[in-house]
Amino acid sequence: MALPAEHGGWGFLLEPLLLGLLLAPSAAAAALSLAVIAAFLLRQPAKIILMDLRRGRTFARTEMAWRFAIVYAGIALFGVAATASLAGIDWLLPPLMALPFGLIFLFYDLTQPGRTWQAEITAPVALASAAASMAIIAGWDLGLSLALWMALSARAIPSILYVRARLRLDRGKDPDQILPILAHVIALFLVATLVQIELLPWPSLIPFVILLARAFHGLSTRRWRVSVKTIGFMELGLGIATVLVIALSHWV
Repeated sequence: MALPAEHGGWGFLLEPLLLGLLLAPSAAAAALSLAVIAAFLLRQPAKIILMDLRRGRTFARTEMAWRFAIVYAGIALFGVAATASLAGIDWLLPPLMALPFGLIFLFYDLTQPGRTWQAEITAPVALASAAASMAIIAGWDLGLSLALWMALSARAIPSILYVRARLRLDRGKDPDQILPILAHVIALFLVATLVQIELLPWPSLIPFVILLARAFHGLSTRRWRVSVKTIGFMELGLGIATVLVIALSHWV
């Protein structure tokens, strides 16, 4: 009731916050992180509340969900207010640009049963904007700031398509294996373009080459037979490794 049931979402929440705090640490960035985490947590009780409202009934869990929702909303508003107080409002540009992705996520997540691909893809793109906001707070150029957002989105979208295809493949189904590979190739090309125009340092390419190789192997007949939980932990590790490589490449 208080925490999301899906474990994958935690990784996509952690990645932009970790990258932003590593590259552009500040009190305002910490306040923004608090707001993003609270907003992320708010979704779970809100989903329960809407579900019960559709049924036209109130349960004990409904009242508890309301309490969590109010607490999370309060923390999110406090985080936003603290960020604005410390850093002005320029950092709001990336969240405003990400708003369509957030609205699409909320529509599918709150109205459609199960995990839809639309919700799974748009959520990490919306969350990734936090890294760009933290960079803007630290005085980064807008292009360099948005490059962080694009890099994180390029990591997330192909990975989601890969995991969906991999799970279907392991269950004996026949998923589209071309789309995940194509998405990884496009992501690599995008990051290479950002490197070429000097918005990202060249070592940022390394994790995207690894992710592409992982997709080729993971969707092949030679893939390792592992559990769903293992796949999840591997993706979490790859995501954190991507963030660390990007951060280190900026430092050096």
